[in-house]
Amino acid sequence: MLSRVADNLYWLGRYLARAENTARLISVHSHLLLDLPRGMTLGWSPLVDILGANHAFESLYADDSEAQVVRFLITDPENGSSIAASVGHAREILRTVRDSTPRDAWEQINALHLFLQEKGEKHLPRAHRQAGLDRVIDGILLLRGMLAANMTHDVGYHFLQVGLSLEQADMTTRIVDVRTVDLIRARTAEELRPFVQIQWMSVLRSLMAYQAYRRHEKIRVSGPAVLRFLLQNRDFPRSVMFCLNHIGRTLPNLPHNRASERSIDRIRALIQDANFERLLDQGLHEWIDEIQVGIGAVHESLAKSYFQVDSGTAPTQRQVAYS
Repeated sequence: MLSRVADNLYWLGRYLARAENTARLISVHSHLLLDLPRGMTLGWSPLVDILGANHAFESLYADDSEAQVVRFLITDPENGSSIAASVGHAREILRTVRDSTPRDAWEQINALHLFLQEKGEKHLPRAHRQAGLDRVIDGILLLRGMLAANMTHDVGYHFLQVGLSLEQADMTTRIVDVRTVDLIRARTAEELRPFVQIQWMSVLRSLMAYQAYRRHEKIRVSGPAVLRFLLQNRDFPRSVMFCLNHIGRTLPNLPHNRASERSIDRIRALIQDANFERLLDQGLHEWIDEIQVGIGAVHESLAKSYFQVDSGTAPTQRQVAYS
């Protein structure tokens, strides 16, 4: 397979997972408003933090109000990680690899792209937002189903799956890292204490993991248990360990995979040995930073092995989508 086609399919997977997760984040964050009593305010800047787009946001907007953050994350063309931009990138990739993907997939991504271009701004206000986000989530899930059911499961499909899994692992760590701090704005730590469980529940719901968590853990929602489930569980598709294991099972189908396998093994070892009770007391942010650096190393090894990207060259637009 040409490295250009492999690169395109890998990034198709990443952009689809990015757009879906961003839509889910905004949806859950909007619903979290309903769980808070009067007098408690909800910060929107953590959503920008999750995508690592602080500098871009600050250069475009004067404040981090709900309206500004929502527009930045959904439709802003200046934000390379917005939902509209991610869907647009995915559409452009599908246009260039139409010989390798089902025709229905092109029609689906094109319809979703046109929806965001023509009606995205109309769905930014809170009264219409959920309908627009549901349209995005359902559209991406339908597209992923089309690709899984109708695309030949050859080398190209394997690169698509690696991209999906790596992006999901990255998004899961970002959501865990940012949504556990500074989410609800309170005057004192004591005032915030009754809402800690609500915060952890919002982390689960951001990843559609609440029902699966209750089924697997069979205990009340708590920080260490949520971290164990979202990072170590081997059966839940959005957990970091599941995603890494999926990549690990896929790599043997690709040539020249040893460097990528070693990078995957290093992250899995870090997660398997983690003591989340201790990390919550001190060092969770630094530990997750280490996991994210490891995920970046996996991307670099894949790029070097398959996409002919020299680590000494300037990063491409895709590589800097998260800044």
